[in-house]
Amino acid sequence: MKGYKSENIRNVALVGHGGCGKTTFLEAALLATGVISRLGKVEDGNTVSDYDKMEIEKGYSISASLVPVEYNKVKINFVDTPGFFDFAGEVNSAMRAVEAAVILVDASAGIQVGTEKAWNSCKEFGTPKFFLINKTDKENVDVDKTIDELKAKFGTSVVTLDDKDALTEAIAETDEELMEKFFSGEDFTDEEFNRGLSQGIGAGDIVPVMTCSAIKGEGIEDVLQNLVNLVPLATAHEAYEAKNDSDEDIEIKVDPAGAPAVFIFKTIADPFLGKISLGKVISGTLKAGQEIYNARAEKAEKLGSMFFMRGKSQEEAPVVEVGDIVAIAKLQFTKTGDTLCEKANIVKFPPVKFPAPSLYLAVEPADKGDDEKMGTGLNKLMEEDPSFVLERNVETHQTLLGGQGEIQLNIVASKLKDKFGVAVTTVPQKIAYRETIKGNSDVQGKHKKQSGGAGQYGDVHIRFSPAEEEFEFSEELFGGSIPKNYVPAVEKGLRESMEKGPLAGYKVVNIKAVLYDGSYHDVDSNEMAFKIAASLAFKKGVVEAKPCLLEPVMKLEIVVPDDYMGDVMGDMNKRRGKILGMEPLAGGGQKLMAEAPQAELFDYAIVLRSMTQARGSFSMAFERYEEVPAQIAQKIIAEHQAEQESK
Repeated sequence: MKGYKSENIRNVALVGHGGCGKTTFLEAALLATGVISRLGKVEDGNTVSDYDKMEIEKGYSISASLVPVEYNKVKINFVDTPGFFDFAGEVNSAMRAVEAAVILVDASAGIQVGTEKAWNSCKEFGTPKFFLINKTDKENVDVDKTIDELKAKFGTSVVTLDDKDALTEAIAETDEELMEKFFSGEDFTDEEFNRGLSQGIGAGDIVPVMTCSAIKGEGIEDVLQNLVNLVPLATAHEAYEAKNDSDEDIEIKVDPAGAPAVFIFKTIADPFLGKISLGKVISGTLKAGQEIYNARAEKAEKLGSMFFMRGKSQEEAPVVEVGDIVAIAKLQFTKTGDTLCEKANIVKFPPVKFPAPSLYLAVEPADKGDDEKMGTGLNKLMEEDPSFVLERNVETHQTLLGGQGEIQLNIVASKLKDKFGVAVTTVPQKIAYRETIKGNSDVQGKHKKQSGGAGQYGDVHIRFSPAEEEFEFSEELFGGSIPKNYVPAVEKGLRESMEKGPLAGYKVVNIKAVLYDGSYHDVDSNEMAFKIAASLAFKKGVVEAKPCLLEPVMKLEIVVPDDYMGDVMGDMNKRRGKILGMEPLAGGGQKLMAEAPQAELFDYAIVLRSMTQARGSFSMAFERYEEVPAQIAQKIIAEHQAEQESK
């Protein structure tokens, strides 16, 4: 796998629904080009692209992997992506490194949710696309019907490469001159036809459909030749948007003679080589041993070991041309999404955009002493896979793992055990409730302690009432009932008491306290005595002022296809939620605006996926606190009391 010149490199992502045959297609391509002598199978755990121990164990792709295929003196860098929706972040990473995507479709299953998601992903990234109908060898398969379905679903841009009339019409639409020629009945020259076809594919106006049976090796070479002919060249890519050292917008042209600029789109944690960074050379040429600068980390890195990867196999890469994808070992400061460049020519490409987590799980180490080990391991895994997040909730003191679904988060937990020896268990998520008051109270707090020597004496009279602010404090003392120098101690005692409310131990908010009277002792009064007196008044005052529990209410935006609207709205009502409004979306479906208590939403990602066959999606953000219904509040308070008694 020698180094290739830029014009002989094609970069292609393989995307599509899980089980449509992406990994098997690569095996067939490697077999057809003589790299392997027999076809590996996903179920046997012996394929080139699914080489990770976890992938072999699970029987499906978890990470995007790089598998170059050399055909007719051209290297096609295939990036094989997982089909499970939990690993959408891997698709986003892959899309940043390629000039085209092949959406595989299972001929026997037709259009699946993953087909639609892959199409939408290509549109989002502006990636030229091809359809490849695989598994044509299966019984009772109607390829023409599948092609008709693709055309009906995705529009007239979808054309087969043997349908000359449809292709000619599609090509005519890419260029005004060709359109005139087409309407005047003139034939295109071969040069015009090929140029128009390439332009149409590059602009997304033409989406060619190809067919194959990967398992039988049928049609594989035709697919490879089509990709060699039709995938846009890396050198033809329009200028890339970036930022310079002053954070100003700049454009970087794909230029072999330009200053080197490499975008790191993926990080692999290799058990033997350590960290491997996969980078796309967007400008200039890379040479092993040269020094390069990490613009985000503001540190120099040395390009020590550079190689071309094919699955887990590696071949040294002394020189890497613009447009190629290279693996770099042991970069010290570099993470996914970073840019490597010259220190004199700072370039920062936009980082990889990962989907916001839709599911959070609270985890703790199975062995109580492994807290630090768990945190270190999870942070190292995040370097390899930034598509999941790690959060420490300062109020509930829980560690939360956030991602796209249970499969992804279970894989993270499995890797943590496998690589770092830390087993974790999931525990119910706690909610950061609040306590407040709805009424008024007027109470006395008196602290008096006499024990032989110096005593303690503090006495306060405080009025409590609801407030707009989190805490309002004032004093209306008269006649020297309490010396002014003890007032700050009273306020401090109240503020500290607000951290744990009397109902269920949650933070107290929206309270106004007015210190209006009290008494003191010349000898026994001190700041501590008045702090304690204030805390006694607080506990009594809150209990007498109609205390209540508040819960966090979340705002949701839910994108739903029309067919599932009734189910989604009905489910939201069951979650004590409210639909606030809806708006139709340009590509079909609706966006629902809703609100619901956080306590009812922990499993929403799982349920919405199930209800909508994974076609629905949502985003969620904290909106405000609202009173917990009495019945539910009683249960929460009872649970808190039982917890306290068991301590």
